[in-house]
Amino acid sequence: VQLQASGGGSVQAGRSLTLFCSTTGSTFSRNNIDVMGWYRQSPGGQREMVATITGLGTTNYANFVKGRFTISGDARNTIELQMNSLEPDDTAVYYCSAHTLASNNYWGRGTQVTVSS
Repeated sequence: VQLQASGGGSVQAGRSLTLFCSTTGSTFSRNNIDVMGWYRQSPGGQREMVATITGLGTTNYANFVKGRFTISGDARNTIELQMNSLEPDDTAVYYCSAHTLASNNYWGRGTQVTVSS
């Protein structure tokens, strides 16, 4: 499974951005994805979960994005992360991830999000 993330950029605080992640690879591998999500890592920080979505559409959010970010899509093909009311602390590299039923984890290359005050 390969993951392609896009949609990052630079915005001012209070504005919005949408991140996209699409999967490619064998149909068999993609059909075994059970959870997709977004993680982020700021300079000097650890990678942290932002939001996830299961194949059944169940979503989970980190407390620091609840009410501001929305994850949606088909957790085997393409997912989106709508980010509203962005804050400078949201500045990070955002990574798309996919977890399969065989407990394999895949990561995209990351897309930079920069929020200025």
